[in-house]
Amino acid sequence: MKGIICEEIGRFVFREDLEEPQMGEGEAIIRIRRIGICGTDLHAYRGNQPYFIYPRVLGHELAGTIERIGDNREGLRAGDQVSVIPYLHCGHCRACRSGKTNCCQQMKVLGVHLDGGMRERMAVPVSNLIRTEGLTLEQAAMLEPLAIGAHAVRRSGLQSGDQVLVIGAGPIGLGVMAMAGYAGAKVIAMDVNEERLEFCKVWAKAEHAVNALQEPKERIARLTEGSFPAFVIDATGNASSMENAFELVGHGGTLTYVGLVKGTITFNDPDFHAREMTVQGSRNATREDFERVLAALAGGSIDLGSYITHRCAFEEMIGQFEGWLLPETGVIKALVELD
Repeated sequence: MKGIICEEIGRFVFREDLEEPQMGEGEAIIRIRRIGICGTDLHAYRGNQPYFIYPRVLGHELAGTIERIGDNREGLRAGDQVSVIPYLHCGHCRACRSGKTNCCQQMKVLGVHLDGGMRERMAVPVSNLIRTEGLTLEQAAMLEPLAIGAHAVRRSGLQSGDQVLVIGAGPIGLGVMAMAGYAGAKVIAMDVNEERLEFCKVWAKAEHAVNALQEPKERIARLTEGSFPAFVIDATGNASSMENAFELVGHGGTLTYVGLVKGTITFNDPDFHAREMTVQGSRNATREDFERVLAALAGGSIDLGSYITHRCAFEEMIGQFEGWLLPETGVIKALVELD
């Protein structure tokens, strides 16, 4: 079986002798057809990804078809097109029992803690599959990154008509903007890249775009008549941005971190208390978030045509990957295709 392994920091190896997956109880064998490349994969390749051990088969934005499956309550059958929920939860810890499977105490993420989908076939628990009939394979592969944004939006508590500042216009931030717009919110996009900010206005339909290098606090104050947004979602994974975000939240507002940084975040406590802010993290996504994105895509509310900017065949990925690390290549989302 063909596969690509990240042997160590900065080195992929293409193999044609990987062992075929064995179907365990409650599992299905999935033929992988599309693999999205995300920040986790890039950070793992560079050596900046927390919780990571090498060697590892990367890949957790996955779409494919079922090759083998037993009887199951979900009604899935061989031949069905599916998307993979890559978060394997225990089902027994307090978080799982309360429905927060996305932050399971024993969480194992495919492509991070366990080998992922950069291979021709893999075994996946049936409970982690979503039938994607009516979607393209490309759309099915994008359920996962967009579900991250859907979860952050749901966790923030914003409602239709609310104003939200989304900081960071990478793939996850763009997903946050798109799903916030789908929820009926008015989006202010903030980033350091003018071209990406223009993309936010066109693709994510952001109402306003603010350059983070050009007096952002003053600009946001003007846009909100001095009150600042009640909801701020930071998707940068940058410590400086995450700390500065405290100053951009309105009194009584909520700051949600969907980006992850290896380090410590600090803030001014008197200012934090004066605003009675809520600060929270947003991790992964649940089946509910995947299903919400599926509905948005099926209904035509989100167009992935310009979101997926780069594609290549599976055998070409190693040669293309270094280029996807360079900002000048204009990568938003890269997709790897398997026949």
